[in-house]
Amino acid sequence: MTVERALPNLDSVIHAQGRLRVTVALSVLPAGDKVTFPRLQELVGMTAGNLSTHLRKLEDAGYITITKTYQRRIPVTYVTLTKVGRRAFEDYTAALRDLLATPVDRSDDEEL
Repeated sequence: MTVERALPNLDSVIHAQGRLRVTVALSVLPAGDKVTFPRLQELVGMTAGNLSTHLRKLEDAGYITITKTYQRRIPVTYVTLTKVGRRAFEDYTAALRDLLATPVDRSDDEEL
């Protein structure tokens, strides 16, 4: 007797490779800590334009906060993972673990 389980849904905002890399990089920071845009760009290995596009989607979802300020007349952009974003990432990783742990039901005559 097999028990059928529904496969978990993965958050499409986080699931895109670039946004997943950003979210992972931000998730290792303590809650409330921030990183500068250039440092984040270095960590995730993206062009500034590509990173900006992914950050906009994460910001629209409420997963990150972008703060623009100045240090000695030089503009600085900080990125922070929000509580909502941290929770979404935790849910995403739990769903991914669940998905990977889900046994695949194959009939005996099905070839791999």
